[in-house]
Amino acid sequence: MSDSALQIPGYTLHGPLGKGGMAEVHLATQQSLQRKVAIKILSKSESQEYIQRFIKEGHLVASLHHPSIITIYDIDQLADGRHYLAMEFLPGGDLARHKGELFAPQRALAIVRQIASGLAVVHDQGLVHRDVKPANILFRGDGTAVLTDFGVAKDLDLDSELTQFGIAVGSPAYSSPEQAQCQPLDARSDIYSLGVILLEMLTGSNPFRAGNYTQTVMNHVQLVPPPLPAALAGCQSLLDRMLAKQPQQRFYDCRELLAALDEVDLSDPDVTRIGPAVAVSAARERAPVAAGKPARAGTPRKSWLVLLFTSVALIVTLTAGGLYWRQQAQIDDLLAQAEQRLAAGQLVAPAGGSAEHYFREVLAIDARNQAAQAGLERVRAKRIEGFLELAEQRLAAGQLVTPAEDSAEYHFHQALALDSGHAGALDGLRRVLAARIAQQLARAEQSIADQRLLLPADDSAVHYYRQILDWAPDNEQALAGLARVAALYRDMANGAYRRGDFPAALAMIERGLQAQPDDAQLLAMHGEHQQLVSSARAARRASTSRPAPQQATAPATTSSTETSNPVKRVWNNLFGN
Repeated sequence: MSDSALQIPGYTLHGPLGKGGMAEVHLATQQSLQRKVAIKILSKSESQEYIQRFIKEGHLVASLHHPSIITIYDIDQLADGRHYLAMEFLPGGDLARHKGELFAPQRALAIVRQIASGLAVVHDQGLVHRDVKPANILFRGDGTAVLTDFGVAKDLDLDSELTQFGIAVGSPAYSSPEQAQCQPLDARSDIYSLGVILLEMLTGSNPFRAGNYTQTVMNHVQLVPPPLPAALAGCQSLLDRMLAKQPQQRFYDCRELLAALDEVDLSDPDVTRIGPAVAVSAARERAPVAAGKPARAGTPRKSWLVLLFTSVALIVTLTAGGLYWRQQAQIDDLLAQAEQRLAAGQLVAPAGGSAEHYFREVLAIDARNQAAQAGLERVRAKRIEGFLELAEQRLAAGQLVTPAEDSAEYHFHQALALDSGHAGALDGLRRVLAARIAQQLARAEQSIADQRLLLPADDSAVHYYRQILDWAPDNEQALAGLARVAALYRDMANGAYRRGDFPAALAMIERGLQAQPDDAQLLAMHGEHQQLVSSARAARRASTSRPAPQQATAPATTSSTETSNPVKRVWNNLFGN
């Protein structure tokens, strides 16, 4: 189907973003909120089993809430029967586009940290992603790494049907040894895949990738990855545990991995810049003295050699000193530029002239520079402060979740992207949720007052109470509200019984059960009603099957016969003559 012919109600399509063997992705605008979204459309030829997996992916990801997990907005079907997911549009592209590039260690570790924190939420739900690879790591406009494509995610306590038949699911170049061998998987398999990605970002290559599937699998099982360069020695211990061949030798879970990331030291090993001069001096001090002969003041040849060595040492020392002072002057200038941008509020923009940019330039020269490290922390703190201030303003204005990228919820999430455990941002999200619940409770009360208990489906008391329970399953007010709606339907059913309107009574009972399926009184009323209907129908069949009695006397009137038969009377009340 061409792009011009493809139509999705509620969306304006702008063109394809990509296409795979099973689905295609389009850029679109969601008309109701005027926000850009990515729409993933399943191929029409896919089996029912894969369609169910596709739907399950949508429901699964929608239940996960984390800044580094993609947000699902909608799941539905096209007119031609194909299913689609509408999800967050991530303009920064994917990590696979940077294949072969060398990442600065700080940036590589930051990406791993963000994805690991998202995976921790996935694993907490009893799931394993099973396909962590660069193509499934996308970036928002602010550089936040986001985990996507949960199409092969699986419950940890269930074996994959494919694994039972010896078929590995996932991407071979990033698969763990146990995944490559079709063995049961847990969270540590995702940690291994993330370790391969970290190794690739730090070195520019994936040593496990081979020219064919079989060799790639064997490399994961057998090949020991090459050691990191000396400048990256601080990452070696972390990487060794992430890429351990045996799962029990890896980090137990992503929270342990995150703690280890906090301990990584990227400092260069202590080396002196005037080593050659020291080495020459030490060699002179260790020079052997011939047995029984005192050292002489020196021959002309020795004096010449001493002069040569001394000159070389002096040149090395002066050169090193000159380089050091030039480097220090450059660092001082960069730090001054960073401080100016920080004072002006240019924290991360413009990209090549922000405070963050200049602090990182300093660290590229001297990875241990404490002023630059502290400066980046101040930039982060100010960004968090700014996001929290915007979030509070939007919260006060009632902009809880819309507009999508300028709401209280959005800005609190932006703060959490910089500090996943920030107490103020977490409290802010709780207050956003409380405000949303209060809004829905007020709408539910108005719906009850307007007698919109169950219908219309998207503007009724039941709708608003259930929406609250989607956000907070134990919310007592919403649970009490549904019980109240059920009670109202019970009252209406009893009123209909008193009027003798049995069909209306049954309708009220059934509506009450839609609101509260486990309401004991409504269930009992429904059962009694069905029994009464069955009894009446049985009595009617019995009365029509018996022969009419011989009339010895004048026949009684129809009204008196019916009056003397209580079952007939119930039948007439229910169904008429």
